Amino acid sequence: MENLTLPLFKEAVKDFVIELNKTPIAQLYGITDGKAVGTYVEQSFHQYLSIRYAYQPGSSASGIDFPELEVDLKVTSNKQPQSSCPFRDASQKVYGLGYHLLVLVYEKTDDRDLKSAHLSIISVVFVDRQATGDYQTSYGLREIIRRHGNRDDIIAFLEERNLPLDEIGRELLSERILNNPPQQGFITISNALQWRLQYRRIIELADRGNTPRIENLM
Repeated sequence: MENLTLPLFKEAVKDFVIELNKTPIAQLYGITDGKAVGTYVEQSFHQYLSIRYAYQPGSSASGIDFPELEVDLKVTSNKQPQSSCPFRDASQKVYGLGYHLLVLVYEKTDDRDLKSAHLSIISVVFVDRQATGDYQTSYGLREIIRRHGNRDDIIAFLEERNLPLDEIGRELLSERILNNPPQQGFITISNALQWRLQYRRIIELADRGNTPRIENLM
């Protein structure tokens, strides 16, 4: 069996979505819980891949769905395209999550006659890990550096943005930012016990098709 690579993974996503879009799903009929829908899609995709490719699925220890490819799968409704992810440290808002994201956005309808649900995947977006930082945070920091700001400017900005850091953590991160300015991120990341990721911007950018590190796989 062929080993799963990132290019093969992206092609498999396209084929899986075509198949899913035309398949009635009786077990999701009447279901409004987005988590249940997401779990169904994730498990279906793993089943689809497992009979075609050799790969190691993620675990709670790895924290992401495809650790060998450094990809996490997110399935979200078009009504409110967002999800949560584990909090590792505050620098993820600046430098990104540390892995790629595959975001599947669905519309769900129920067929009363068939008593089945229909999932229509309307967006398939692959976000390179370098683009998974918080949009406003990375933009603001890049502007400070562009205007020749210093460490104090960066520390003040980090305080204003309420990054979950103590004083020493802000100083250490500010030094890192000066020495290694971040790439522009495109996710909206809200502070919480877990990061809350919002995807509307990357969906819009993927539709336009002109943003580096954001791919529309539809």
